[in-house]
Amino acid sequence: MGRTSFCRYLFYTLIAVLMLSVFSGCSDSAKSPDRLDISPYTTLFGENVLVFDETMDPEGIRTILDSINQQQMYNEFGPERYALLFKPGNYEIDVTVDYYMQALGLGRYPGGVTIHGAVQSTTTTSSNNIPNKVTTMFWRGAENFKVVPKDGEMIYWAVSQAAPYRRMHVAGDINFDKGSWASGGVLANSLIEGRAGLTSGQQWMTRNSAIGFWEGGNWNRVFIGVEGAPEDTWPDKPTTVIDKTPVVREKPFLTYTESGGYAVFVPSLQREASGPSWRDREEDGELIPIAGFHIAFPEKDDATSINKALANGKHLLLTPGIYKLDKTLTVTKPNTVILGLGLPTLIPQKGKIALATADIQGVKLAGFMVDAGPGLSPTLIQIGTVESNADYPDNPISLHDIYCRVGGAWAGQAETTVTINSNYVIGNHFWLWQADHGVGTEWMDGQNKHGLIVNGDHVTIYGLFNEHFQGYQTLWQGEYGRTYFYQSEIPYHPPSNEVWNDAGKPGYASYKVADSVQHHQAYGLGVYSFFSGEPTVSNKVRLENAMEVPDHPGILIQHISTFAGLNGNINHPINGLGPATKSGELKLYDGFKGRQ
Repeated sequence: MGRTSFCRYLFYTLIAVLMLSVFSGCSDSAKSPDRLDISPYTTLFGENVLVFDETMDPEGIRTILDSINQQQMYNEFGPERYALLFKPGNYEIDVTVDYYMQALGLGRYPGGVTIHGAVQSTTTTSSNNIPNKVTTMFWRGAENFKVVPKDGEMIYWAVSQAAPYRRMHVAGDINFDKGSWASGGVLANSLIEGRAGLTSGQQWMTRNSAIGFWEGGNWNRVFIGVEGAPEDTWPDKPTTVIDKTPVVREKPFLTYTESGGYAVFVPSLQREASGPSWRDREEDGELIPIAGFHIAFPEKDDATSINKALANGKHLLLTPGIYKLDKTLTVTKPNTVILGLGLPTLIPQKGKIALATADIQGVKLAGFMVDAGPGLSPTLIQIGTVESNADYPDNPISLHDIYCRVGGAWAGQAETTVTINSNYVIGNHFWLWQADHGVGTEWMDGQNKHGLIVNGDHVTIYGLFNEHFQGYQTLWQGEYGRTYFYQSEIPYHPPSNEVWNDAGKPGYASYKVADSVQHHQAYGLGVYSFFSGEPTVSNKVRLENAMEVPDHPGILIQHISTFAGLNGNINHPINGLGPATKSGELKLYDGFKGRQ
């Protein structure tokens, strides 16, 4: 969440650059990857996708991993991207995952790749005299490993947004922060045999997992379909528990088959599910050979070549890197899979939409980022057309680990980042972010209005992180929508309520359900305000409502957390109801149910 001032951010960035330059020359193990011989570790996926197997020299693997870690540990807004793939086998190693790194086990099930050690994210930042600050530990991920900690040591996955721990089996304990000021995150489709929890973490979502027990946390914790979830004792503790996940498709993943080839497994749709999809049962789904994919490389492919492959019925695998697009990537074939390795990043040029789908069934989009480009895009991702009206409840479009940014690495503009027009779409973890630090963060640097607009009906989203846009962060206009876990900070820098107001009301609600909507549900929502600068009587900014929903019988909002930081007053949690939240306060509100 980055609560440093811009000057402090530049200061720490300078320190990071200096440290990185020292690391790069101190020893062979700290050389950058392009100065090491990485050829034994590369395959058809290119030099930024490194593949390891258990027959390789462990020291050689450690040297490569150390080199990438030294390059990426402070590289918050750099262009480098990496995927680390481990073929089935046993490894005695610690795998540390830093910025724009993704560690993936290639087994059909998590036990296929067993790490004796750790698959971890450790803190590398500090600011405002806060050591081990985790609120900017973004853009990384770990999937599909069994981890056996050495000597029973705690595993640390210290992260904030856009850093899922997914399809994991930890034969021990795990903590999702390490130190102070943590702000994340997501555990999904995983088994934790021991304790899972937080020390200082502000919020967390756990879905379709099994845990020994949960401990800790501060502002907002949501458990959906979790065996071993804590007791729901709201408002004594800000915990929301939903016993079953109503409908979900787990994320597609790359695997290495027994016959010696790569393939992508696409899990089947599940209803009323709890616990991991892969535990103690054969997992239903489709195995797609890698030959069915167009493997894209940022240095070779452009929108024309990718669109040609999609039009010819190919699935798409995006290798790590930056893809500047002069045209929209257009998905017109049902059941198309687009899977990113190592957080590839799409950047539309000339005000284009980066990626758009037709109103078709079964499309799966997973594991990539979209940055706003220099021209004003109407949206960065568009699902379905404005005229969409088809219903595919048994084979919906699904989006998994999708991250959109406006600013941060470079200045950009977008009216909205994700627009969902189709019905029955499933969202499986989004982070939609107007940058609060980095480049392009000032109020007038670039146009941005919404993180998410939902026009389709029966849309369900699990893990919606949506922050800092100038209008409604989320605008929901479709019927029968559902959100399970919401985390949002309103913008840091509104110049005044004269500039930032909604038809006379101070500020824009973070979560807005349109007045025309008759049916909507949302569970476990956290809305936070941190207005920067020194307020005066004339410019003191406040927010009237964290949420606004219509007062109809089909509206149900359960559990709202509000927190106000520096100068961050929120007048009401929802619809002019509930107490004000003043600087330094956490307030818990039961929610809202429309009048019968």
